[in-house]
Order: sequence, then structure tokens, then C-alpha cells
Amino acid sequence: MPLPPSPDWIPAALFAGWLLAAWLTRARLRDLPLLPEARPVVLPTVTLCIPARDEGLEVGRALDTWLAQDHPSLRILVVDDGSTDATAAELALRAQAHPERLRVLRNDHLPPGWLGKNHALDLATRQPEAREAQWLLFADADVHAAPDLLRRAFAFLEEHPADLLALLPGLDTVGLAERVLLPLANLGFLFVVPAARVADPASRAFCGVGGFTLVRRAAYDAVGGHAAAPMEPIDDMLLARRVKGAGFRNRVAQGGPALHLRMYHGLLAMVRALRKNLIARPALLPLAPVGAALAVAVSLSPVLLALSGQVGMGVLLWLLVPPLMGEVHQRFTGRPMDLAWVLWPTGGLVVAAGLAWACADRLRGINHWRGRNVPLR
Repeated sequence: MPLPPSPDWIPAALFAGWLLAAWLTRARLRDLPLLPEARPVVLPTVTLCIPARDEGLEVGRALDTWLAQDHPSLRILVVDDGSTDATAAELALRAQAHPERLRVLRNDHLPPGWLGKNHALDLATRQPEAREAQWLLFADADVHAAPDLLRRAFAFLEEHPADLLALLPGLDTVGLAERVLLPLANLGFLFVVPAARVADPASRAFCGVGGFTLVRRAAYDAVGGHAAAPMEPIDDMLLARRVKGAGFRNRVAQGGPALHLRMYHGLLAMVRALRKNLIARPALLPLAPVGAALAVAVSLSPVLLALSGQVGMGVLLWLLVPPLMGEVHQRFTGRPMDLAWVLWPTGGLVVAAGLAWACADRLRGINHWRGRNVPLR
């Protein structure tokens, strides 16, 4: 059923908005630095802290890549945060094979006033290996790294000094929902996180990444670590904000394809992640309906234009986004274009679903993740 004709200025405004977004995103991509090739470099002591809760599908193969790092002083702490799947078995197998590099901690109790990931990382950073390290590295349990990644990261820091370095990973996409939505999410993240401004001490822009956040131990302690924000769902980004706000230096660079992960297994897993992370602060709850409406309207704008009689403009907008998705995705993964990207307008519906689920949780006073309901204070 056709919609009423839209005012003439709406198609022009939408097209101009999308062109501006495309131009800014390409500028962000140009400004995003690459890691140098591996070379002889002074390697400080590093402790990698990994939280793991029901990560049996990914944690074993991911951990193997960190155990193979060309960094002699790297130590790895994995906190098994009450897993009920094969996670414990995968970790035990590798801890037995690499006792000099890997230690696993089991935690079955979440204290009040903590989110699980934040508590797991705080627990890891309090261990002797982490207390003695010059740098802490935080990475999710499903992240894969090339053997020379850490060496390249420290070569980058020699050229571009910083106290917190975030690397943007490549995203492995398998099912249709992952192929359509994750490159779109990567595009959106790049748009809102300008690397040049993150590196500028005078700018308030900041960046931390769950796949790779390398932070100087002294800077981490100076801002109180994870204990200073125990209920923060987006812990990586907000750690970077606190570090930069305290006067330390923050940089972001491209990690993929040497750093990559399969972030979510299917559509439901993506919506569950939005359920956990969206509306991170209770004050944002009243804005959730507006956010959901905007997400749907913007993503479905080509369809809405076509239904209102502006078929040509709708098609033009529809075709504008996939090449931009491709440019970003190809650079981070080295993979070719994917015809599934023409389905990108469905992204707003997924965001709206995640927002609705997050709203329901916040109204109940909880944050939910991997079978655990955490009361919000």
C-alpha cells in the first residue's frame, strides 16, 4: 500500500544526510592508522586478561592464537566466570599444556553491585601476574590474533606513544544475519569513533574495544580500574573515557585481519547483546522509544521513499550503503563484497528489537547476560 507523497525536501535531505555520512566514514577510514610490520622492538611485560562465560564454541581456538604470540614475557589469565558448557574443559586442556604462560581462575560467585565481565576482569587484574606487568591487555574470549600482533602493537606504540591502545578487529561472518548486520555495525562504529580525534589530547573522543584494549598498568591504576565502574555495561569504551579524561593518551588503530573474531552466532545472539549494552545508563531510558523510531526510520528510509512515490531516490539510497560497507569490511577482513549487504535496511529493526528488550530489562531493574540477571542499583 503506497504511503502519502512525501514533501519534496525530505528525499533531498535524506540523500544529503547519507552522502555526508558516507564522506565522513571514508574520512574516518583514511585516518585510521595501520599497525607497522613486525620488527625488533623492546617488549615490556604484558598480562592478558580474558573473561569467559559459556564460551566453549570459541575459547579454545582463540586462546591457542594468544598462546602462540611472539612475545616471551606475555602471561595469560582467564577467568572462567561460572561457565556451564565446555569452557572449563577447553581451558583446563590448555592450562595443562602451557603452565608457564596460562593460568585459569574459576569464579562461581558474583558479588552484589557488579556486572559479571567487570568483576572477572577486576579479579584478573588483582593477580600477581597482572600486578607485576607493565601493561594489561583486555580481550574477549572469542578473539583470534596473528602470532606477531603484540609485537606490531608495541612497534606502533614506539612510533605513536599512548597509554591506552584500542585495535579494531575484523569480523568473521557466517550466517545471513551476521553477514548483513555485523559489517553494518562495524561501519557505524567507525563513523562515530574518529581515530584522529581519539589521538588528539584536546578532543573528548575516546575509544576502547572489547577485542583488544592495551592499557599501561599505571594508567589503569590511576583511574581505579574496573572497580571504579563495576556496573558499566560498555566497560571497554568507558575505561578509555576515564583514562583519557585523567590526562593519559588514547589511540586507536586497525587490528584486522590480524585480529579477528566471530562476535555473535546468529541473529538472536546479536539482539541479546543489544539487550545488554543498549540503555547503559538509566537516564537514557525515556529516550529509548525515540531511538527505536529513528533507527527504523533511517534504515528503512529507502523503502519509505519508494512507497511514497520517490522510487528513484529510494533505490539510489538503497544502493549507496553496500559499497561503503564493502570498503570497510574488505579493509578489515580482506574478504570480497557480499550480495547479502543489499538487505542492510533490516538493521534498524534489529536495533529496535534490542532496544525494546533492553527497556523491559531496565524497567524490571536488571541487566541480563548469558543466563544471569544482575540487579541494577
